[in-house]
Amino acid sequence: MRPVLVLIFSLVALPALAADPVAIVEDAKGRNLDVDFMDYLEAGRVVKLGPGDELVVGYLASCWRETIKGGTVTIGAEQSAVAGGTVRREKVACSGTKMQLTSDQAAKSGVMVFRAPPRPTAATASAPQPTQTIYGLSPVLDVKGGGQITIARLDQTEAPVVLDIPAQQLMRGSFFDMAKADRALVAGGIYRISVGSTADSRQIVFKVDAEAKPGAAPMLSRLLRL
Repeated sequence: MRPVLVLIFSLVALPALAADPVAIVEDAKGRNLDVDFMDYLEAGRVVKLGPGDELVVGYLASCWRETIKGGTVTIGAEQSAVAGGTVRREKVACSGTKMQLTSDQAAKSGVMVFRAPPRPTAATASAPQPTQTIYGLSPVLDVKGGGQITIARLDQTEAPVVLDIPAQQLMRGSFFDMAKADRALVAGGIYRISVGSTADSRQIVFKVDAEAKPGAAPMLSRLLRL
């Protein structure tokens, strides 16, 4: 067999790579749905809803949060296409895309205005720079399998938050909502979260928005994927 043909057959035999998720299911109500609460969704996924079914989808990059009732939903890169149903969209604060709108644009569109971040203080200047911002005081942690989780504040000296989370306490086997555990961080704080031992830990440095509120803010605003 010629080398070119061997290469073609080899490529055909390789398994298809999973697409990166673009959205997450924040709520799902209905019978016989093929998606569930906290499922990640990839672009191109089609979800069929009955007349009384409802789906709440949060887009990771665009920060659109959609409430969809009935119809056929096709997941896009930044928002859904809905046929035969209704969709209500709202922008929520998340780390995907930062928006800068005039007050007139904000009034017309009903979306949130993001102000320029404050200048770093002497305390924060030496701290590692956060790669993500959350907009609620209690993060939702995507920590598949659970284990020991350490949340250490970097911009001030505080005792770290240490959580031992067994797998059976995770929602859908991956998610831990600190709001449900009545645990909260400090608005404006910079933190490092790590999962596992020091040698092989997964880590994220993140910031809590200065105006973050306690309680169950939208999942999209509080999600940390480790």
